Amino acid sequence: MSDPDPEFDEGGPEYCAHTSYDSGPAHESYPKTGEGATGVEARVWDALRGIEDPEMPVSVVDLGLVYGVDVSDGHATVRFTLTYTGCPARDYLLSDVERAARRVEGVDSADVALVWSPPWTVEMVTDAGRESLREFGVSV
Repeated sequence: MSDPDPEFDEGGPEYCAHTSYDSGPAHESYPKTGEGATGVEARVWDALRGIEDPEMPVSVVDLGLVYGVDVSDGHATVRFTLTYTGCPARDYLLSDVERAARRVEGVDSADVALVWSPPWTVEMVTDAGRESLREFGVSV
């Protein structure tokens, strides 16, 4: 596995709060899309693109929810966030992400590291995600 990104806090938040979909500060290294990934890691990114948010027909990658993918010795770790800490689809999404990674050829095991830092904002949605949201009727 590559060195951990010091920007990530894998601990949970201290309290449960709703994160609004208003614009927030843009983070220079987001969204992560897997661009430049190769081999098994690229295949994991491709598998994650096939997972849609349960409320909107938009890939979790295009929503900017995937903060990173690391594959080492057949084990995939997906760093993943949610649009807000009280997301009712939390377990559903985490399970889908883990299953998608595990099904990739070259991955023997997988886990999802739920991260909260940096906090997700609508600024992390890709251009393709924004277009899908607009087609769905969400103004972004």
